[in-house]
Amino acid sequence: MLGPVILAASRSDKMRRFISAAPGTKQVVDRFIAGETVDQVVPVIQEAAGKGLEVTLDVVGEDITTPEQAAAARDAYLELVGRLKELGLGTRAEMSVKLSMFGQALEGGHELALANVRPVVEAADAIGTTVTLDAEDHTTLDSMFAIHEELRKDFPQTGCVIQSYLFRTEADARRLAAAGSRVRLVKGAYKEPASVAYQNKPEIDKAYVRILRTLMQGEGYPMIGSHDPRLIAIGQELARQAGRKLDEYEFQMLYGIRSEEHVRLAAEGHRMRVYTAYGTDWYGYFMRRLAEKPANLLFFGRSVLTKG
Repeated sequence: MLGPVILAASRSDKMRRFISAAPGTKQVVDRFIAGETVDQVVPVIQEAAGKGLEVTLDVVGEDITTPEQAAAARDAYLELVGRLKELGLGTRAEMSVKLSMFGQALEGGHELALANVRPVVEAADAIGTTVTLDAEDHTTLDSMFAIHEELRKDFPQTGCVIQSYLFRTEADARRLAAAGSRVRLVKGAYKEPASVAYQNKPEIDKAYVRILRTLMQGEGYPMIGSHDPRLIAIGQELARQAGRKLDEYEFQMLYGIRSEEHVRLAAEGHRMRVYTAYGTDWYGYFMRRLAEKPANLLFFGRSVLTKG
């Protein structure tokens, strides 16, 4: 299977240099990355709003090695909040953050990440929007959930992400569903060992359905992060069985993937949010998108060969 190989490559500096220099890379990166700056991503937000879509914005970049870089990541999000405020887009756009960007892996990283993310959450709340904490590899999750719990004391709409391929997630979902929080469910996009995660698609999908049922039957706000038509249909049925109204859950899909489906779901009255990444440090995010679906890798390969 190519997925694990690609995920391993996402941690390789040598592969980063090779792929960044490949002639066809930019064409494919532009499919998944909305731009490099706030000004470049603003038209994307406005276009989405015009189609009845909402967005969640991710300033890409995870390889933080100094407290100064973590502070710069914080400031990038604060700049984003400022632009959303200026444009009156706070109610159409929320933010997604990876705590690794805020210094989570550094010495004293838990406290550093909390200190850096708090002003972003506070600023988002002030303009009528919120922040969701993205899930990363399994070693970071206890810290992420603890920060999530701490932030929710003052900002209860702060969301978090859980991943169906991890064995622990069913228990996490039961806890979070009872807490009334906002929870995005995804399959998972990191290379995880068999000791902590399911390794094949059927098991991951079955776990996804079990977890989604728990979220739908709970008191929280489920966010269905999937492009899989079957899982989307199952999500609609589970919502119906749980007696949820259309504004009591939402679908989320990635920018550049199944765009017609984004519009279709919104036209049916569903809340549909597009996960929109931007920034210059795109490599790790880009590689996970390739790993998730073979068609993405084939598209990349054709582009490189065409441009080479």
